[in-house]
Amino acid sequence: MKTYFVTGISTEVGKTMASAILVEALQADYWKPIQAGELDHSDTHKVERLVSNKQSKFHPNSFALKTPMSPHAAAEIEGVSITLKDIIAPKTKNHLVIESAGGLLVPINNTQTILNLIKPEYHVIVVSRHYLGSINHTLLTVNLLKEKGFQVSLIFSGNEHKTTEAIIKKMTKVPIIGRIDEEPYFDKNVVLEYAERFKDNL
Repeated sequence: MKTYFVTGISTEVGKTMASAILVEALQADYWKPIQAGELDHSDTHKVERLVSNKQSKFHPNSFALKTPMSPHAAAEIEGVSITLKDIIAPKTKNHLVIESAGGLLVPINNTQTILNLIKPEYHVIVVSRHYLGSINHTLLTVNLLKEKGFQVSLIFSGNEHKTTEAIIKKMTKVPIIGRIDEEPYFDKNVVLEYAERFKDNL
């Protein structure tokens, strides 16, 4: 069984939708270690609503913070101390999809970042969405992961931008799982369609 760690090149790039599609494609379990903000409409709730299969389990956050800020700042406001020893991956005999809170270098405390949550055996999936500066953000993210020795794949999110994607493919040389288009809406059926499309590339 494999563990997939989903991160993004920035915020609001489509990590949660990508996570839902991966969970469906693999009939995997889902876990978001740190949720900051939107506790009543959390990413775990969103993914659970979009997944059709009955095998996936949705594990509780290690830290559920009310403040919609970087985890280190939200924790400080709420008088909470985030430590790696308190972030323990759930035990499961199934594949596991882990969704990060923001990008790789988002701080979780004064000395550690999201990158510190990624274990050597994890397969890291980077979600890249086109915007001015996204090539730089994608290359920085992928190259840091490769330097650390991780297995890395990419998912493109949003409308196709051929020149951006072409240079990212050439310069990263990592596998592309697929693209999540700018859909008018996402529901269980749409997620299921993408899951079928992505399955062979996982």
